[in-house]
This record gives sequence, C-alpha cells and structure tokens, in this order.
Amino acid sequence: MAKPSDQRHEALAGLLGLGTHSARKSHYPELLARLEELETERNRYKWLFEHAVHGIFQASLYEGLRAANPALARMLGYSDPHEVLWTLTDLANHLFVGGEAELRVIRDQLREHGGLFGYETRLRRKDGSHIDVLMNLLLKPDEDGLVEGFVADITERIQAQQRLQTLNDELEQRVAERTRELEALNQQLREARDAAEAANLSKDKYLAAASHDLLQPLNAARLLVSTLRERPLPEAERTLVERTHLALEGAEELLTDLLEISKLDQSAIKADIDTVCVDELLVPLASEFQSVAQSAGLQLRVRIPKQLAVRTDMRLLTRILRNFLSNACRYTERGGVLLAARRRGTRLRLEVWDTGMGIPADQLQAIFLEFSRLDSGRAAERKGVGLGLAIVDRIAGILDCPVQVRSQLGRGSVFSIEVPLAQTVLPGPRAEAVLRPVTGDPLPGRRLLVIDNEESILHSMAALLGQWGCEVVTAVDAATAVRELDGRVPEVILVDYHLDHGETGCTALKELRKHFGQVPAVMITADRSDECRRALQSIGVPLLNKPVKPGKLRAVLSQLLNGV
Repeated sequence: MAKPSDQRHEALAGLLGLGTHSARKSHYPELLARLEELETERNRYKWLFEHAVHGIFQASLYEGLRAANPALARMLGYSDPHEVLWTLTDLANHLFVGGEAELRVIRDQLREHGGLFGYETRLRRKDGSHIDVLMNLLLKPDEDGLVEGFVADITERIQAQQRLQTLNDELEQRVAERTRELEALNQQLREARDAAEAANLSKDKYLAAASHDLLQPLNAARLLVSTLRERPLPEAERTLVERTHLALEGAEELLTDLLEISKLDQSAIKADIDTVCVDELLVPLASEFQSVAQSAGLQLRVRIPKQLAVRTDMRLLTRILRNFLSNACRYTERGGVLLAARRRGTRLRLEVWDTGMGIPADQLQAIFLEFSRLDSGRAAERKGVGLGLAIVDRIAGILDCPVQVRSQLGRGSVFSIEVPLAQTVLPGPRAEAVLRPVTGDPLPGRRLLVIDNEESILHSMAALLGQWGCEVVTAVDAATAVRELDGRVPEVILVDYHLDHGETGCTALKELRKHFGQVPAVMITADRSDECRRALQSIGVPLLNKPVKPGKLRAVLSQLLNGV
C-alpha cells in the first residue's frame, strides 16, 4: 500500500512533468540545461552590476538601500558597496544634499508617476565634498516599494557648463566695456567730425571771400590788358602786353581751377538736371571760342543737330565743353577745331576735334589726373597746373556721363562726352548764328550801363567797352545809375552781383527796371556758389564769372543787342 508521502511526491512530479521514473530520466537533461542557462544569465547580470561604469542600486521606499554596485560606492568615495547601504534616515543625512525634504519629493514623484527620469541632484561624498549626478529611478509595479536606480556622475559636465557660463559672463562684461569704449570713441569721432565740418565751412567761407577779393583786381587787370591788346602799339609794347595777358590768364585759370576742384572734393557741387536745348548749349560756346580760335590762327567749325534736347545740368556740361574747346585751341598749332554733336541711340555724343600734336597712348588716362600737363605746342607758352581735365573727370562723375578721348600723334585728338537725350524738343537759337562774326557790330553807338562797387573795375570796363565803340555809363549802385542816366534808357545793363551795403545785383536790376522797363541785363560776379546761381536763374539773367573774358563778353552783348 502506498504511503501518503509517496502520493504527494507523485503529485509534485506530475506537476513538473516528471511523474514517472522514465519521465524524470527523459526530462532531466533539458531541466539541467535550463538551469545552466539561468545561472549563466545570472552571472552575466552580476558581472554587469559589479563592473558597470555608472552606479546601480536597489532600494525600498520604506527601508532604504538594499544593494549597490562598486561603481556607486567609488562615486561616493567608499571602497565597499556595503558601506553605502543606508537606511532612509541615513540617506537623508549622509547622501542627499537636499536632506529629508528632497527625499520626500523623490518618494512622492515615484508614487505618483512610477518613475523619475533625468533627475539632476547633488550627492554628498564620504569626505564631505559634493558631486553632481543624473538619476533615473524606476518603481517596480509588482513589488511593493522596490526601486531600481541608475546614477551617472555629471560633475565634469556641470563644471564645464559653469566654466562656460563664467566665460560668457566675462565675455559679456568685456563686450559691455568695449561697447562703452567704442561709444566714447564714437563720441570723440563725432566731435572731431563736427570740428572738421566747422573747419570746412570756415574754409569755404574763406575761399569764397578770398576768391572774390582776388578775382576783383584780377578782373580789372584783365579788362585793361584786353583793351591794350586791341590798340595799335609798337612791337616792343605789344610783346609786353601779350606776356602780361598770358600771365594774367594763367593766374586766372590757376585760381579758378583751385577753387573749383576744392568744391568738387568737398562734394559741394550738385547736379541740377533739366531739359536743355542743344542749340542753347552749344551756340554760346561757339560764339565765345570763335574769337579765341581766330586769335590762334585756327578755324572753328560747328556741326549741331537741329531741334534736339538733352537731360543734363547745363552749367556743369558747359564747364566740360569749355575745357575741351580751350585745350583744343591751346594744343593746336595749325588747322582747326570742330565742335560737333552726334546722335547715338538714346544719347547724344558731344565732341571736340582738333588737329593738334596728339597725345601719346600711354598718357591718355594720366591726363585726367591732378597736375598732369602736356608741355607741347602753344601750351608751353602758358602752362597751367594740370587741373582742367581732373575737374572734367569729377564733373562727368557727378553727371554720370562717360568721357572718352581718342588721339593720334601728329594728327590730333577727339574729346567727347555722352549725355541722355530728352523726350521733348525745345526750340532754340539756330546754329547758323554761331558763325556770326564777333567784331564791333552791333556794339558801336550802343548805350551800356555798368554797375560795380569797385572803381578800378568800372574804369577798366569803361575803357574796354568804349574802345568797342559803346557809350558807357558807370555807377556804384542803382540810385547813382538813375542820376547818371538822367532819363536816358540803357540798352544793356551790366551789373555786379555783390554791391555795397548789402545790396545785390538782383535788387539793383529790379529797381532799374522800374524806371527803364525790361532792359536786357548781364550779371557779372566772382561768386561761384549755388546760391548765387539759383538767384540768377530765378530772374533769367545770363551770368559771366570774373575775371570776365572779353571774347565771351562781346559774344553775350552781341546776342542781347541783336535781340533788341
């Protein structure tokens, strides 16, 4: 009869699948293999636990640490993991820097969320120092209050962050200090700039005053010498007069160029773009340089398209063309000069041709530099300082119009500038008027009024105009002019812009026209400012700059008197 104990063993053997001896014998190798696998897995996890780089521990929410690996012990400064198996009270006192309060927060988070990941905190080491760690804590759901944790030492990372923050703070401080230094330097620069602008303004005023004071006696001398040049003189005296004329002309060009390039360098000259009739632009230039070319033994020819207009600043473009014509007459020994305009699509090319000595190819760009001169031909007799084409280059830049030059040695040169054509066509004087001779006609017998506050200029102007056959009345202001005329009406009024006692040529002309009607007038001034130019534009009076060129004066008077 079987014993009860045998029955229990059989039941357990049946539960395990080993109910009979044969069954035990057949399943034993498989069970042994399973047990060996479990042992191998346990040993592997044990090896990982003991040799892990980061700290690993197991703890109870109610009792404290149950197990810890060597890495956690070393991290906290202990040699044996058993030394860190603290109770809850010891954890609060010996491990967490935050003490009981931090431990309470950790327990609440685990109970509420079942885990705490990426939690950064500070732990206390055995020697009392602190380390920064990153914890991942997991509350095992099937075991009451059992927590498994993983701890990584992030002290170096935190220290690096702190060093980086310190460097950032230092950098911000240095930037702030540098900013304050730059602001102080900028303030100094602003003060220096203001001082420089004030000095430039003072210099501009000085140049304006100096130019007026210098050009006044120079103008008188030029007029007197021009009067002598037109008189029959012995050969020796004529030679002296011609040399004086050349010297005064050189002084005038030098002073005028220095003043103008100074204004250009200070960006004091601005373009006033308007629609300009080509005839209105070129006819006065041709009339002015006709006598210049004749006195040099040259022929001036003109080719001007009819009924064309351009968009430009007439004053600045005239300055460029006048330089081209002046150089052409100066550097040409024989032959002639051609002033021409050629249409090129939407632009008009204004050209000045000469039959002079030409320019070497290696100097075609250098001639536009300051103080560049060609010492050849007639120019050798009256050298300038080489600023003319430098002024042309700057003015062309202001107008945004290209200047070109072509030349052949021994055959001549061509200087040109292209300007945009206007859409509308303005009526202007006919080009045939250019070829009108500028002799004494129509000047003889004409009554001219000259107003200037400089007695020397009045005497010089009276001598020149009187030699041209004019009846000349001179005065220093409008009131004196009315008395001197004594009811006689002048046919042309020549008036200086700056008069005494704050009076200007504009106010004097307005007063005279109240007495004599709309008499043609010419304004003469050494003032080259934009303010003066705008004032004259508003009353529509032609302008002659001092020193006055006799040829240009004769041409302007002839045009005005032909219209009377």
